[in-house]
Amino acid sequence: MPAESQKLAELERALAEIRDRVQVRYPQGKAAFEVQLADLMPLVRARDAAESKVASIGTVNPRPAGFVNNIVQRWKRFLSRVLDWHVREQVEFNRGAINCVNAAIESLNDLNRAVKDLAERSAAEQQDIRNDLAQATTQMDQLRDEARELTDIRVHWQEWRKEWERKLSINEVQFLRSVADLQAAFNHRATLMEGTFRDIAKSQHTAFEGALNQSTNDLQQKLWADLNRIRTEYEELIHYELRKVRQRAFLAPAAVASSAPSQQQEEDYDVLHFAEKFRGREDHISAGLDRYLPYFKGHNNVIDLGCGRGEFLHKMRDAGLTAHGIDLHDESIAHCLSLGLTAEKVDMFAYLESQADGTFDGVFCSQVIEHLKPQDLQKLIKLLAAKTSKGAVVAFETPNPECLAIFATHFYLDPTHVRPVPSALLTFYLEEAGFGRIEIIRLSPAVESMPSVGSLPADFRDAFFGGLDYAAIARKL
Repeated sequence: MPAESQKLAELERALAEIRDRVQVRYPQGKAAFEVQLADLMPLVRARDAAESKVASIGTVNPRPAGFVNNIVQRWKRFLSRVLDWHVREQVEFNRGAINCVNAAIESLNDLNRAVKDLAERSAAEQQDIRNDLAQATTQMDQLRDEARELTDIRVHWQEWRKEWERKLSINEVQFLRSVADLQAAFNHRATLMEGTFRDIAKSQHTAFEGALNQSTNDLQQKLWADLNRIRTEYEELIHYELRKVRQRAFLAPAAVASSAPSQQQEEDYDVLHFAEKFRGREDHISAGLDRYLPYFKGHNNVIDLGCGRGEFLHKMRDAGLTAHGIDLHDESIAHCLSLGLTAEKVDMFAYLESQADGTFDGVFCSQVIEHLKPQDLQKLIKLLAAKTSKGAVVAFETPNPECLAIFATHFYLDPTHVRPVPSALLTFYLEEAGFGRIEIIRLSPAVESMPSVGSLPADFRDAFFGGLDYAAIARKL
């Protein structure tokens, strides 16, 4: 490249100029820096000789011993003392000259040392200049190599640029063709998607209409089902009211012919409606009585004390067993008679006392003993012990006072309840009366009707919120 070639030429000129200046300054090369110092030894020897002569001024040369020589020596010493004033200045001059020579020798020594230092410094500077020249030469070589590389790169760049421009034009043509193909494909795809969207919208519309029709049919079916259910409930209500009317019509002549005692309990509410609302439907109560059938299997003379709506009597009749019910409520007796069951209105104490001992081989008493006073309960169990035969089964069902929930929801709903009977007390009365093989069964867990009880600890729940009712089943020994 022109700029790099110009810089390289300028650098070569600068190096050549530096080399010329060094050669002009030091034409002899390395020898120019080797300085020859002055030799001061002859001067030192001359000074030593002069000092020896100076020391001998004013002295007498020794002579051999003898009379004449002694006289001569004495005469010389005399003359020396006499001429001392004459040579004194010469002696001082000689001594000063010697001191001057000594000072000159010292100055020459200092000069030699200074010249030596200058020579050493010059040698160091010459070495630095040589190093700089070597470094500059090396850099010059590097610059030459770089210049060659730059020249190669420039040539390669020119060749590569031509090839790149050619490929660029080819790629540009291919790119434009690809864009045209993509645009055509996109238009085709958009057309297909539009057709697909129309088909999907049409199918969804058809599905929506089908779902709407199905929903309309479902709503109509649900509406008809609700109407049928309401009609059924309405018919059941009409049937229930008509049944009450028939029972009251049937009850009027039965009340005249009844021999019930004077202590009949009279309530100011409909007993059957009360049982329906607070005890449960007949089918629900009847389903829970299946547990007692195995105990009364083979027992045909069974009495149901407080038969109510006759659920147990109906269950015994379906099982092919004979059972007779008694109750004090006219509505209950009329209901049982309307169902073709055997029942009569009579006080149970009067009825049991009128029967012979060992008459019954089974007694069922459900939800009755909680209506009795404590002394009446003992009297009832003693009568049952007397009126039942050996091996007779006696079954009681009553609210369970061990379950605290009955006092909050169940027990006090019936205003005729007197007090609950604990299972331990009932067991004691039965054992005292001669019954054995007593079984206590907890019924209707409180958690089924009161889900909040389920959050209590299991042991506490079982101890204080177990079965709402319990059954006591005993056998006459």
